[in-house]
Amino acid sequence: MKVVRFICRILLGLVFIFSGFVKGIDPMGSAIKFGEYFSAFHLGFLGNFSLLFSVLLASAEFIIGIALLLGLRMKIASWAVFLFMSFFTLLTLILALTNPVSDCGCFGDAIKLTNWQTFLKNVVLMVPVMVVFLERNKFSVRYKPLGEWVTLGILFAGILLVIRYCYFYLPIMDFLPYRTGTNIPKAMEIPEGAPQDEYKTILYYQKDGVTKEFTLENYPWQDSTWKWVDTKTILIKKGYQPPIHDFRFTDQEGNDITDLVLYDTRYVFLLISPNVQKANTAGIMQAKSLADLCHGGNCAFYALTASPLSEIRNFTEKNNPGFPFYHADETTLQTMIRSNPGLMLIKDGTIIAKWSYREFPEVERLKNDILGYAVTYYREKRESLTKTILILTLLLTLAVIKILQLNFDRRD
Repeated sequence: MKVVRFICRILLGLVFIFSGFVKGIDPMGSAIKFGEYFSAFHLGFLGNFSLLFSVLLASAEFIIGIALLLGLRMKIASWAVFLFMSFFTLLTLILALTNPVSDCGCFGDAIKLTNWQTFLKNVVLMVPVMVVFLERNKFSVRYKPLGEWVTLGILFAGILLVIRYCYFYLPIMDFLPYRTGTNIPKAMEIPEGAPQDEYKTILYYQKDGVTKEFTLENYPWQDSTWKWVDTKTILIKKGYQPPIHDFRFTDQEGNDITDLVLYDTRYVFLLISPNVQKANTAGIMQAKSLADLCHGGNCAFYALTASPLSEIRNFTEKNNPGFPFYHADETTLQTMIRSNPGLMLIKDGTIIAKWSYREFPEVERLKNDILGYAVTYYREKRESLTKTILILTLLLTLAVIKILQLNFDRRD
């Protein structure tokens, strides 16, 4: 049984660490998912706390996973994982039955699961959860409580720093369809022979005050005594959906400009603001000099938003950004970049770089090397920061383990 306890503890620890980490590096994505759930369950008043719930959930999962993996505070960790999984197993059953949101978001955008897949995953995980919970008094206490709390506190601070960085800038790992290097036209293609959506048509006919359902195969088309009432088309099986399927922009008159963006041979800057009223105004105004640079002809500039025309007019009259806004779907813009506003650089339909408004490129330096700065400096900076964070996280983990081994009394 000792081996079973060990395997269950390690398995749950790894799952919770992974789940917390992928949520933590994309706090805005998790906040958007919380917002979808609040809207679906008519809890809109909680929408302003979506980001807080996102941070709390990611950090809680990560710390529970760390405690299980390292065997720290096992009685508390056992209760935590039991209560956590019991609540979410029940919740995912409700979600599977009602299907208010198609993707649960339990592994962020790293792994997409349907609500039924999520429920089955939770049911399977409840097996090791019950082993750990029922055997919680049999896990050996190897270190003093102070050492364990210090370790968990340090790692909790570490995951909060990672979350903070990814919130203020962009996720250090991008699992979204619009990640750097993606060729958008290719990501929109549907392979030949890919499964198509399958629909079922239901016809409603009435006779002698009685309404009956028919299909296209058996409806009474030859019997004039039946009167048609209604027709409904139901999706019974979802076909193949390309990674990018909603990339479409229009001007204020409704004219489609998508091809102008995708097939422009110049560098194309996209200023992305899902909602201009909630955007950082200074960030939008900072892009004005970039728009002026593109007016010279070496690049193109488009500002995209999902805000209604009235809000765009109010924002323009108040701030005078100096460039027009084009319209796109809000979900698409939120998926393109986790910043409001954010900046994306594409060329020949391929995404070259993405910036949060806190790190927009310097226009003067762009002038000097014709956007080479955007390709090289940005990429090197992001890669350097990512490597630094990962290395520091590894070193911190090793240091904490060493602290436990050397500085706190070990109990047999």
